[in-house]
Amino acid sequence: MSYTGSGASATRKISRTLTKASRSNFYYAFLFLPRRKRDALYAVYAFCRVTDDLVDESLTLTAGAERDGAPPSAGTPLERLKSWRAELESCFRGEATHPVTQRLAEVIRDFRIPHGYFEELLNGVEMDLTKSRYATFAELQQYCYRVAGVVGLMCIEIFGYRRPATRAYAEHLGTAFQLTNILRDLAADAERGRIYLPQEDLRRFGYSDQDLLGRRMTPAFYDLMRFEVERARQFYAAARAILPAEDRRTMLAAEIMGAIYSRILGRIEAAGYDVFSSRIRLSDAHRFWLALACWARHRLRLA
Repeated sequence: MSYTGSGASATRKISRTLTKASRSNFYYAFLFLPRRKRDALYAVYAFCRVTDDLVDESLTLTAGAERDGAPPSAGTPLERLKSWRAELESCFRGEATHPVTQRLAEVIRDFRIPHGYFEELLNGVEMDLTKSRYATFAELQQYCYRVAGVVGLMCIEIFGYRRPATRAYAEHLGTAFQLTNILRDLAADAERGRIYLPQEDLRRFGYSDQDLLGRRMTPAFYDLMRFEVERARQFYAAARAILPAEDRRTMLAAEIMGAIYSRILGRIEAAGYDVFSSRIRLSDAHRFWLALACWARHRLRLA
């Protein structure tokens, strides 16, 4: 099914509105892209945003809200996710009924984004409904790949690339972003009963689940946080090291995302790892200037 005329315009507007309203780091990364790619990325982000909202137990929607890009509202989170999986299949068959997936269908067709990436994203979201602890870093890394690495893989299909190594770049960068999110959101996740830091790491440093749930900033906590921050930095470095030179020119948005998330990681360290007192964030102005600085450096490299 194709979506043309006012219908196509409406679906584009919904995806664009969801992205802009979120004021997420993605929004600032997309600012300097050509309009065709920017609009396509809005569609991918909108799908990711709706997917993430599916697992929100507090989700309450009024009748007809789905027409404005809201997620399916009926049933438990697992039931909503099952319904969304069915909608994804409809999207790939060209039979999408939700405005977000209607727009996404156009993007998938135009940029040939593999079906498996979207399935893995849904698998990652499902992990949030079935797992609240991760025994090893290998387990956590699988989660990071599913909820962040595959998003990077979707994005580079839109950015454009030539070398297969760029896929590894996207995966490493996605893991780095997700590890940064996990460290920033320790308090909020603990309130939901979720601890993403690997149990093997907590045991190694002598910091218990009860310590984390109680927000205890003990000497063991500082040792643990230094270790986790350094691990995240290693993934940022691995991403930079593996990106082929010939694909650097198309990765401006990824570079902006890297700059923003790296700065958040630095803020965590500068705050003495205190992620409990308040949520560490960057202002809109700060993120815009980081994006602008990345754009300026990018232009100089191309000159």
